[in-house]
Amino acid sequence: MLRYILHKLALIVPTVIGITIASFAFIRLLPGDPILAMAGQHGVSPERYEILREQFGFNQPIWTQYFQYVWGVLHGDFGISLSTKRPVIVDFLSLFPATIELSLFAMMLAVLLGIPAGIFAAVKRGSWFDQMTMGVALTGYSMPIFWWGLLLIIFFSGYLGWTPVSGRIALSYFFRPITGFMLVDTLLYGNWPAFVSAVRHLILPAVVLGTIPLAVIARQTRSAMLEVLGEDYVRTARAKGLSPGRVVNVHALRNAMIPVVTTIGLQVGLLMAGAILTETIFSWPGIGKWMIESISKRDYVVVQSGLLLIALVVMAVNLLVDILYAVINPRIRVR
Repeated sequence: MLRYILHKLALIVPTVIGITIASFAFIRLLPGDPILAMAGQHGVSPERYEILREQFGFNQPIWTQYFQYVWGVLHGDFGISLSTKRPVIVDFLSLFPATIELSLFAMMLAVLLGIPAGIFAAVKRGSWFDQMTMGVALTGYSMPIFWWGLLLIIFFSGYLGWTPVSGRIALSYFFRPITGFMLVDTLLYGNWPAFVSAVRHLILPAVVLGTIPLAVIARQTRSAMLEVLGEDYVRTARAKGLSPGRVVNVHALRNAMIPVVTTIGLQVGLLMAGAILTETIFSWPGIGKWMIESISKRDYVVVQSGLLLIALVVMAVNLLVDILYAVINPRIRVR
């Protein structure tokens, strides 16, 4: 197992190098000047402009800027934000719990509904339930996040008035964060009305963000279960007179879970991408909204370091998924 994990860690190194190059180049390929973006509508004198370029290192050759960026990252220094004047890692850690909370509940929704739906659709192959489930899954996969989010806001927040439009909690509740997770903090303070408010604010963003992963997981689970249910050992289990529930849950599900776990791991990256749109639509104060604002401000330091930090999180999750493969199916370790 240790050799397997070390092999996976070695594969991360070239990926990280590629991400540093891509994140460094991405923001610099966009039109606009970070100094002029910082100055705003009042502008800046030519003398002050040159001073700021020298202060932030923009007057240096591009390759020098890149190696300084990499050198700082290797020493745990992700730079200082041009707009907030705070260390990027401080802003990231303060906003990341909001994105994790949203992504976690979106993934829980996708897994808790997607896997059972896929299993029942496979067991009832060709039935009305199978056709309806796959039809709904295809529709959910095809819907643009921004359109789906606005539609839910109009109906549930505007027409019915059941859920708030934006934010993480009502403005009437204010307390110093302990963990950064709003649901946990409200419970730690023993403030039940604040907890209810946080749940109401979380529902729509989680549904919007979790819709596409739910559809993907349901379709993948159905496909994997259909393949496993046709194997010889499953037919043998049925011939022995085992109950249908035991055949599905014990003999078929474990082997079908490997591609499903793969799909769940891949959805983490898509959740991070989807969180950018979802957090923008619902004014959710997380990493996605932070990155969009930084791009509009041409905050080079935040964009290049933020992309790298998000990528590191996604790679860490994928590494955990790879380890989980080896737990589910030990034969993978020797490949």
